[in-house]
Amino acid sequence: MFWCKNCLNTSTRPRITFDKKGFCNACQWAREKKKINWKSRQSLLKKIFNKKNNNQFDCIVPVSGGKDGSYVAYTLKKKFNINPLCVTVRPPLELDLGNRNLRNFINSGFDHIHISPNQKVMRDLNKIGLKDKGFPYYGWLISIFTSVLKIAVSMNISLIVYAEDGEVEYGGSNHTKNKPFFDATYTKKIYFEGGYEKVLKKIKAKNSEKDFFKFPENEKLKNIKLTHWSYFENWDPYRNYLVAKKNCGLNEHSESNASTFTNFAQNDQALYVLHTYMMYLKFGFGRATQDAGIEIRRGAMTRSQGLNLVKMYDNYYPKQFINLYLDYYKISLKEFNSIIDKWVNKKLFKKIKGIWQPKFSIK
Repeated sequence: MFWCKNCLNTSTRPRITFDKKGFCNACQWAREKKKINWKSRQSLLKKIFNKKNNNQFDCIVPVSGGKDGSYVAYTLKKKFNINPLCVTVRPPLELDLGNRNLRNFINSGFDHIHISPNQKVMRDLNKIGLKDKGFPYYGWLISIFTSVLKIAVSMNISLIVYAEDGEVEYGGSNHTKNKPFFDATYTKKIYFEGGYEKVLKKIKAKNSEKDFFKFPENEKLKNIKLTHWSYFENWDPYRNYLVAKKNCGLNEHSESNASTFTNFAQNDQALYVLHTYMMYLKFGFGRATQDAGIEIRRGAMTRSQGLNLVKMYDNYYPKQFINLYLDYYKISLKEFNSIIDKWVNKKLFKKIKGIWQPKFSIK
């Protein structure tokens, strides 16, 4: 196990690579972005929008009311004179702040559809995701792709613009670094981590109840392009926050968020805290490592400052939400802990007084 010489990404992160200097591919990309001709990339986007088919909406932008989706929708509308249809897939265990931010975003002047896929099916998928993949909101993740595609097909909208390509921006697969579009195959392999069909088959529900969790038929998919806005503009989460706060009514948390030092991101659902805790136990890096890496790569923080923050925040057990999780998954604390224990990387952690503690020391 080793860490990026520039930021704090760890070698245990899935699909990450390092150069001879010990820089991770996220840091390499941060430098590479400075030389990219973004206007050339945006010209491709303009060509797509010039081929309008007289629809009311030019594209779909998935949003949660948070900084990134709000920024993308605002930029498309104000800078490119594009009329987006904004779509939200209701997450499990919603938080009040996230709901307020979504209302503020809608009220700032956007057309919006709120999708609520069958919540029992979503809970069952999330529970299987937790048990079989160590992925607490697996069902919701599925739905933010499949249900949005369903809307695109039904309304004859040919482009869906997601926010950032996390694989490229934060350290992972470089497959889409220079590719403007991705498809369902890539989504299943990378975002769903394989095995999507098997998980869906485990759910005891009618096919009609699973509909929002299924991809449209291939014949209907072929006319729809999926892309990330980060392909067309230098991605900067803090800039996104400032723009969304000024123009879309975004509010941050009054204190730093659980498991990190920031307060302006991922405020829409309680399961994200569990997701990042399990990420930490599986791979040895958590939410604070991700946030510190972003700040380091954009030049707002030194590595040593980030290191201190990671040591303070990363190993965070989400005790304030435990009863909420137990009630949502319909499991006992004993079963919950046994699931957590199953996914811990025993090479990296040891249990001390009932809590998993790292064997490693970040360098």
